[in-house]
Amino acid sequence: MRLLVWIVGIVAVAVGLALAGHYNHGYVVVAYPPYRLELSLNLLLILIFFGFAIFYAVLRLALVTLQLPEKVRAYRLHRARNKARNAVNQALTAYFEGRYNAAERAAAAALALNEWPALSSVIAARSAHQLRGFTRRDDYLAQSESLAPDAALLRLITRAELLLKEQRTTEAIDVLRQVKKISPKSVAVLLLELKAQTLSKNWDEVLALTDRLERVNAIDKAYAEQARLNAYIGRINRKAQDTEGLIAAWQSTPAELRKNRTLALTAAKYFIALGGNRQAQQIINDSLDLQWDSALVEMYSDCAPANVMPLIERAETWLRDHPRDATLLLTLGKLCTQQALWGKAQSYLEASLALEPSQAAHVALAQLLEKIGKQDAALKHYRDSLVLDRRHWSIAEREIPAAYGSRRPPVAQRPAEDGATDPPLALP
Repeated sequence: MRLLVWIVGIVAVAVGLALAGHYNHGYVVVAYPPYRLELSLNLLLILIFFGFAIFYAVLRLALVTLQLPEKVRAYRLHRARNKARNAVNQALTAYFEGRYNAAERAAAAALALNEWPALSSVIAARSAHQLRGFTRRDDYLAQSESLAPDAALLRLITRAELLLKEQRTTEAIDVLRQVKKISPKSVAVLLLELKAQTLSKNWDEVLALTDRLERVNAIDKAYAEQARLNAYIGRINRKAQDTEGLIAAWQSTPAELRKNRTLALTAAKYFIALGGNRQAQQIINDSLDLQWDSALVEMYSDCAPANVMPLIERAETWLRDHPRDATLLLTLGKLCTQQALWGKAQSYLEASLALEPSQAAHVALAQLLEKIGKQDAALKHYRDSLVLDRRHWSIAEREIPAAYGSRRPPVAQRPAEDGATDPPLALP
């Protein structure tokens, strides 16, 4: 429609000019002695029009010629910018696709063209880190510092994260201190610091950071609970050789965590090693009141005092709820052995073996049988313990008392693996 309007308009102007020229009889005389030039008015108008058109074309040509170098420079700059932006795009795409070689090359090309130097250097540094080019990584980050000093936060966070991946936690923590001066409330920074402090085993810092992140809903409840549990276990591990420190670490642990299986096992083990049987016994009792755990029950006999009757009575109450727990029966057998209740001890140990044969139960029963003078039966259980778990045969061997002297028991044939026949095991 627009083209039709233009055609009609041009035709109308042409017709109008033609009619105007047909009825225009004027003329123009140009005198310049001794010359005289006479022209029709229509011809003069045509000459003026074409003269202006030629002048305009020459002027435009001159301007274009003068502007050509600047346009060439602008074109080259535009092409370079497009090339640099394409390089950044290729670097990002390759990095997230896991093509780190291509990502590093593209990011280095963009960095050479000074296109988004902060982003380009970070992509190049991360790609080099993935390729274990740690020297190149540090060079890229140094270029970022010189080319994009305003992007310090991006550079420092990247450096801290990459140092953590390299297990250089002390340096990472130093970098994170600089980051916190720039952005003290950044959740990303706090999460990185939590990881760094955990790797460095700075448990007090871990607890503080976990509370702070949980308040801003940056970590879920399960993650926070696990982080706290690891921190309190770490604090107890640190005091494994210090009785007073261990007591203080345990007392500073929240009550809801003290009954945790892993924490209770760890603390009870250290208390037993330091002679704190009473504390270990209380820890095990409290934890078992919350949830049943055979590993804690197995440790129960190790924290027995001189009079073990209260422990036997407590364990027998557990037996009513867990009559088929082999570990509980083994523990009762050991406790009864310590109390010289030979008949009950033998019954419990044999019941434990009937439910779940174990090397520990065989050894405990063998030691009991030795005490009541049944040497041959004891020897059989020592041998059975070796057959049951040949990986621990040297431990069981040391359990056999020297009372046997030079008498050698019958050999125990170890089970064959993959069709091979192992030589018989003989006790010295």
